[in-house]
Amino acid sequence: QVQLVESGGGLVQTGDSLRLSCAASGRTFSSYAMGWFRQAPGKERDFVAAINWRGFGTYYADSVKGRFTISRDDAKNTVYLQMNSLKPEDTAVYYCAAGLTWVVTTISGYDYWGQGTQVTVSS
Repeated sequence: QVQLVESGGGLVQTGDSLRLSCAASGRTFSSYAMGWFRQAPGKERDFVAAINWRGFGTYYADSVKGRFTISRDDAKNTVYLQMNSLKPEDTAVYYCAAGLTWVVTTISGYDYWGQGTQVTVSS
């Protein structure tokens, strides 16, 4: 069982930066692929970024490529999402997810989810 707790969301202006954190419980964190997804009001939950176990590879949605960076610190059981040059269309609830999977860009690849953290970008 893995429990995930996101933090770091907030209200920012266009062009600002935020860093989201996701703290995981469990001793096998390094074995899990970790992903970030987001869901805007009235829309489906979409893939944002993912990192394979032990950080072997990173993946990004086209909409965030070049602006967002995902990283992990296995010693701290934490995954991060650094978000730069934020835009109003980045406004959403951001969810952290963990899965023993190589299919890291789809919701179905993940077994555990956090409760989400709100990111609001004002224009």
